[in-house]
Amino acid sequence: MLRSFRIFSKMCRRMNFKFFVAGLLIFLNFLVGVKAQTGFPYCESFQTPGTQSKTIFGGNASLTGGVLRLTSNLNDQVGYVYIDVPFPSIYGIKSEFEYFSYGGTGQFLADGLTIFLFDGDTQNFSPGGFGGSLGYAPRNNESGLSNAYIGIGFDEFGNFGNSGEGRIGRFSNIQPEERVPDAIVVRGPGNGFQGYQFIVGRKTNTTGTNNDGLNPGAQFPISSGGSGTTRVTDPNQPGYRKVFLELEPNPNGVGFFLTLRMMVTTQPNQPRMVTIFDRPYDFPAPKNLKIGFAASTGGFTNFHEIRNLQVEVSNDDALENPIGIDFEDVATCEGQENQFFILDQDVVLPNADSEIRCLQFYRTREEIQAQADDICTQARCLEQNRYLVLPEGILEAGEKGAYTFFPNEGFAGQEVTVFYTIGDNYGKASEGNKITLRIQESPEPVSLEVIGKEVVEGSVNRCPGESLTFLASGNEDYTRYEWYLDGELIVNETSDQLIISNEGMVEVWAYNRNNCPAKSDPIEVVYPEYPELIFDELVVGCVPGQPVNIFESISSYDPASFDYLLTGNGLELENEEILTLNQSGTYEVFVKPKEFDCYSGSNQVEVFIQEEELLIGYDFVVQGTDIRGDAEGGIFPDDPIQFTDMSDTRTIRWSWDFGDGETSQNRDPVHVFGKKGEFEVTLTLTDRFGCQKSLTKVISITKSYRVMFPTGFTPGLEENKTYTPKYKGLVSAELLIFNLWGDLIFQSNELNGAGWDGTIEGKLVDAGTYIYRFNGVSTEGEQVKESGKFKLIR
Repeated sequence: MLRSFRIFSKMCRRMNFKFFVAGLLIFLNFLVGVKAQTGFPYCESFQTPGTQSKTIFGGNASLTGGVLRLTSNLNDQVGYVYIDVPFPSIYGIKSEFEYFSYGGTGQFLADGLTIFLFDGDTQNFSPGGFGGSLGYAPRNNESGLSNAYIGIGFDEFGNFGNSGEGRIGRFSNIQPEERVPDAIVVRGPGNGFQGYQFIVGRKTNTTGTNNDGLNPGAQFPISSGGSGTTRVTDPNQPGYRKVFLELEPNPNGVGFFLTLRMMVTTQPNQPRMVTIFDRPYDFPAPKNLKIGFAASTGGFTNFHEIRNLQVEVSNDDALENPIGIDFEDVATCEGQENQFFILDQDVVLPNADSEIRCLQFYRTREEIQAQADDICTQARCLEQNRYLVLPEGILEAGEKGAYTFFPNEGFAGQEVTVFYTIGDNYGKASEGNKITLRIQESPEPVSLEVIGKEVVEGSVNRCPGESLTFLASGNEDYTRYEWYLDGELIVNETSDQLIISNEGMVEVWAYNRNNCPAKSDPIEVVYPEYPELIFDELVVGCVPGQPVNIFESISSYDPASFDYLLTGNGLELENEEILTLNQSGTYEVFVKPKEFDCYSGSNQVEVFIQEEELLIGYDFVVQGTDIRGDAEGGIFPDDPIQFTDMSDTRTIRWSWDFGDGETSQNRDPVHVFGKKGEFEVTLTLTDRFGCQKSLTKVISITKSYRVMFPTGFTPGLEENKTYTPKYKGLVSAELLIFNLWGDLIFQSNELNGAGWDGTIEGKLVDAGTYIYRFNGVSTEGEQVKESGKFKLIR
């Protein structure tokens, strides 16, 4: 928000002042609702569209209908809220809020709500287990509230006061998991799974102190109603509940004196105050505490809501208001922003561990008094009081006691008196003191240069180990100089020159005789950012004598933005020359941004280029035959084809792609294609350096049948005693045998029959030449007709 105002105000200062004020009023009107909390009191009604930035809620908690709803009337709801403003425990705390619990389902109402305090210096807030542990104590495998100090549970269902689910301690005379509904229970400090023990409890709907109950006539249920009931906001109507808690520092020991009271209405027009606890709480408190609330439901439900929360310091009488001082004759320079600081040691901060948290500006003391009576405003830094718009300029409060004044041009020689208050972290504020600002004429800006270096667009480049000398010069005599690096003053540097070896934003303020600074434009000292070059352990070139690209695997390689240098083995190559490297060896590679003169440190790369190219080859046949294609009888879809590698002995990995979607990593695989067609079979070799070579051959699967006729047979030999063709892929076959005179001497229509045994009517015929004729039909319906001669050998 402060940054937005500075941008807005600098734009408006260039305009006519009347229009500037009009625009600024619109801007400040936008800021009226924005408040910065600096301490206590802390007021949160939950009846506005949003909450303060320090009000943190989570789980199922949400703003709705003018309340903070911690749980809805649903099963297994969890919700919490805490105030992210620490308060010192030495002054205690008191709080009040309205509590609405209603609309429960089932026979029982569940589960309830807790008020809790925890260590205010805790870095990461984490609620406790929910269900019966109400977001405070552990629950089975769920740890308790982080760095908890005290938890006060308003327990409807009755589990917060027993020792079930891993809780420690319970009401007396009950079983470990016995429920005690309508009970208010105090549990002690804890963290993680340790502590959170039962301290004391009150059964609000039970009579008699011996039974941990209330005096006769004081009884009330914690929830204002069951199924179908609604929120009760009228104190005169039955079901209204308001809680008053005070932890007063114990004057006679450690810890606090605990007082818990409730305003309850059980009869129309008869609200009454019931004291629940009025006793010591003897546990040492952390230095700082924070307050919060949690609620949960389980198998049974209830709405749980709060509103009109107010948190204050308990021992307010022990606190005193800070005391400011008047600042006279504060010198400022027109036309530029002047920064000042009201330090803690400049004023009186009487309260322990207090500091300046808020600085606010006013035109008159009467404006200060008008805001002093609202308790909920005391601890808030109102944005409309952090900017004061005057004809002479603008006052703007920063963090803690810092502030700036920007005098408008044309007011040199005049004085401005304003009033201010300082607030501490307890919400205590000073009564008001004045600041008198004297406006002086500002000098012209001072120029800044870097000796021996060119400044381009407000920046100058520096190499590692290099020092730069800055020189300030202007049109006046200057009494002193202030040098800044990244906005921080460089101590003991007061001359017009600065020697620096750091990177960052450098600027100089040259003060004239009136102690007004002439400010330079900043110059950024830029150190080169080198990209990371991580090469493969070995960069390999697979083609003998051909260049290798050493940057191929480097994602940060960017020749448009960076220069590269390679040296080694008598070579010195720059940029694209490096891509011509064709010699094996170990090299050093350097890189730099193009606008810099200095290279990075060495990055080593080893290069190996093959001396001989990989040789590749392979052969294939139908397994068990010499068939490679149609010339040898053709290849069938179901023929197993044997592939044989005939490649370079340097190969360590083989990769076959058979062109039909199937692959193999075997050196000499066997493959069945299963269908007719032409298939491009590719073998890819890889050697130990990762170099690869590929070869593709086409295999034609053209045959659906095959018939092979022997050229002779020998009836007298057992292994060749009949004449029959060998075939496959046929559904019918007819074999006819003739002698040379054309006489039919044998005929068979038997598929896969035994063939002719060389006899006619049981007698072996003479040796000689005979004629065959073959008729068949293939599985694809093709007619097969073959004829020829063969010899019978005896």
